[in-house]
Amino acid sequence: MKNNVSHLKLKLNIKNLVILAIATAPLMAVSADDAKAKEAKPQQQPVAAQQADGPNYRNEASFPKIASGKWTGPKLADGQPDISGHWSNTIANHNNFTDPQGGIPNDPAPRRTPLGKREDRAPSRVSDPADGQVPFQPWALEEVKKFQVGFHNPTEPKYIEPLARCAPCGVPKSFYWHGYEIAQYPGYVLFVFNNGTRIIHLDGKPHLPEKVKLWNADSRGHWEGNTLVVDVRNHNGKALFGRSGEFISENGTIQEKYIFSSDRKRFNYEAVFTDPTVYTRPFTVTIPARQWTYEDKPNGWHFEARLAKHAGKEPIVEREERICAENNGGFGLGARK
Repeated sequence: MKNNVSHLKLKLNIKNLVILAIATAPLMAVSADDAKAKEAKPQQQPVAAQQADGPNYRNEASFPKIASGKWTGPKLADGQPDISGHWSNTIANHNNFTDPQGGIPNDPAPRRTPLGKREDRAPSRVSDPADGQVPFQPWALEEVKKFQVGFHNPTEPKYIEPLARCAPCGVPKSFYWHGYEIAQYPGYVLFVFNNGTRIIHLDGKPHLPEKVKLWNADSRGHWEGNTLVVDVRNHNGKALFGRSGEFISENGTIQEKYIFSSDRKRFNYEAVFTDPTVYTRPFTVTIPARQWTYEDKPNGWHFEARLAKHAGKEPIVEREERICAENNGGFGLGARK
């Protein structure tokens, strides 16, 4: 009898263990998944990764006008308006200069999503003349058209996008090739792009000698209220405005205005391009930009940033250096075999 009772208790215990195992299996699985997730968790996490996809991912089809005027926002110790932070254009990337959301000209593999009517897309970055086109001289326009064909199967080095060779973007392409950081120092404004830097001197230094030519040119500027006014020259003539092939020569000059809103949320880049050897008349370029902060979600283009790992509790956003490999897919196209 005693053995039968013991045997019954054993059967009940086994049954209870089975029930317990079934009941706790989901919890154990969750714990195991959590453990794996913690092991796989990187040291640095994307900024504000908890935010859902929203307006931050969508390119604008229109944007507000910002007027030059008084700066009422915070200032730095040297009197500069404080415009430091992470910024990016709001309409499109570098595929097409005059039709920013229209795709690469003559693309043999166009995007699958219909682009819609031209009037529904963002305006040309050329805001003057009214037709939105660069007023090229005939010979220069012919060169642009040749590039738009040769880009898709380069037979000459001039048809290979400079980015495919890890060259800097130049002006103005740097402002819509991914995002960038603006840092400020006494007498300087520094732009940190993911493929180079650009320094705007505010201390009255003269321009570099004319024979010195640079990808990002040479910049001398000053503040007028909420507007950073910059004179740009010393181009090397090798940079392009986009995959649509527009360009400026070594003889060109640019008069830039960076017009910031005092809430530090947006600025408009307005610049007059002059080059009598390439254009029939000066023309104006307008590029809208907005600031990106910790609350925004990185999207692999406009905001490529992570949280810095440091001892404090304050979230610090930092950019990662882009390591360029010649002719990689992300920078341009190479010749087909």
